Amino acid sequence: CCNQYICYVAYPLDLFEEGSVTNMFTSIVGNVFGFKALRALRLEDLRIPTAYTKTFQGPPHGIQVERDKLNKYGRPLLGCTIKPKLGLSAKNYGRAVYECLRGGLDFTKDDENVNSQPFMRWRDRFLFCAEALFKAQAETGEIKGHYLNATAGTCEEMMKRAVFARELGAPIVMHDYLTGGFTANTSLAHYCRDNGLLLHIHRAMHAVIDRQKNHGMHFRVLAKALRMSGGDHIHAGTVVGKLEGERDITLGFVDLLRDDFIEKDRSRGIYFTQDWVSLPGVLPVASGGIHVWHMPALTEIFGDDSVLQFGGGTL
Repeated sequence: CCNQYICYVAYPLDLFEEGSVTNMFTSIVGNVFGFKALRALRLEDLRIPTAYTKTFQGPPHGIQVERDKLNKYGRPLLGCTIKPKLGLSAKNYGRAVYECLRGGLDFTKDDENVNSQPFMRWRDRFLFCAEALFKAQAETGEIKGHYLNATAGTCEEMMKRAVFARELGAPIVMHDYLTGGFTANTSLAHYCRDNGLLLHIHRAMHAVIDRQKNHGMHFRVLAKALRMSGGDHIHAGTVVGKLEGERDITLGFVDLLRDDFIEKDRSRGIYFTQDWVSLPGVLPVASGGIHVWHMPALTEIFGDDSVLQFGGGTL
């Protein structure tokens, strides 16, 4: 309520290691959030200078290249998260993937919790999902994808999963970028660009950081950081489903993800003009408690360059 102030801080560029989102955050939010004198603190936005932006590879492919790879234009992409999220065997999981893709969806998705559990090891899941994918592709004549979740307990294990996905000929892998960490995410993004894999990013844990209005970081900061670290899709709330989101604010960070140049607009939460100097864009994924009745609203809000992802509400 009272005693709230907005404060602008500028740092010299040389304080930051090139191409490291990790170092950027360590420097900007590492210490100051623990200061005794502050009851609460929130990072609302960052202006990334063009010279610093140029040290990042960014998304492995970006929106245009993804559409070219998938041969899908002029419409949002459709996806679905395989539910029940935990408990299926790899074989039955693959069967669900096939049904969804064969029925007309562009993508299916591993749930963010699905890594490599005792009842379904990652390698078995990858194999059955690849089989389902190619079967649906052959029968529909369309390019299909399943986000194979490469998130793991170590970076080495994560890379092993991404390599295996590539060897199977899968078009896309997935990563939980906040729980996995920016260092792991950036490594994976570099691998994905070098090997022609698309990268789907899930934002598990974001609410721990962005939900309190007076402390933490706004999601637009996490979204900017992801575009720098690298990802072709990122979950961006829905405005209409079961989870939080305000329309103008959401559209503000959706533009920050997709567009090359975004004008300062405080009404949309954009504190600074951001020039991405041709860094590839990220497709926002509308996901979380949405179902088919939300379609008209979603297409109106997110437009054509988006992924509409349905889960428990349809499957």
